[in-house]
Amino acid sequence: MLRSDINELIREGDAFFRQHGFVMPPFAYWSPAEMRDRKADAALILDAGLGWDVTDYGNGDYDALGLFLFTLRNGDASDLGKAGGGRVYAEKLLISAQDQISPMHRHIVKTEDIINRGGGVLVLELFKAAPDGSIDREAEFDVMTDGLWRRMSAGGLLALHPGESVTLTPDVWHAFWGDGGRVCIGEVSTVNDDRTDNIFEAPIGRFSSVDEDEEALHLLVSDYDTLV
Repeated sequence: MLRSDINELIREGDAFFRQHGFVMPPFAYWSPAEMRDRKADAALILDAGLGWDVTDYGNGDYDALGLFLFTLRNGDASDLGKAGGGRVYAEKLLISAQDQISPMHRHIVKTEDIINRGGGVLVLELFKAAPDGSIDREAEFDVMTDGLWRRMSAGGLLALHPGESVTLTPDVWHAFWGDGGRVCIGEVSTVNDDRTDNIFEAPIGRFSSVDEDEEALHLLVSDYDTLV
């Protein structure tokens, strides 16, 4: 992706979040230079991967296959299973555009609530995982939607209107896209690591490669490795 396109998407995404009542935390607006200067006291931000995340999944066509995200909080996986818990949760905001697909995938550890926070309709295509973790293209299964169980057929489409949500456990394969316009999506989940916890159906990447045609407005989480 071109850095200039990413910069514009961040501007548009920030405005869209604000339109739906969400204001990003102060570190979201740090310049790359400020992030570098403050990397010592920003260790929790960097280690947890908090911040802007724009991906075309390495496909090169963001409008067709892509997702816009901001990770607001993310805990420590080492706290999982400990008495008292600790920070074992994560929260994100996402934007899925009209017919923009986030490709079929599941997770290893993460259980997540996907919430339509406003805009268009969020459509999810769902499958149950087979015992070996692959997609079961025949089995019916149940998912929880706002505290109610809903029976789904293999490959069934679930439409979430503003205010509606679904709980996805690691054994549920899912792809999603916006219908009727852009969708502001909330995600509340178990602590997760986007570098290791995503299993995609197709051999694609989680992060984009970036063509630096202009200076970055703000760093992406995938840029943090450059802060040496």
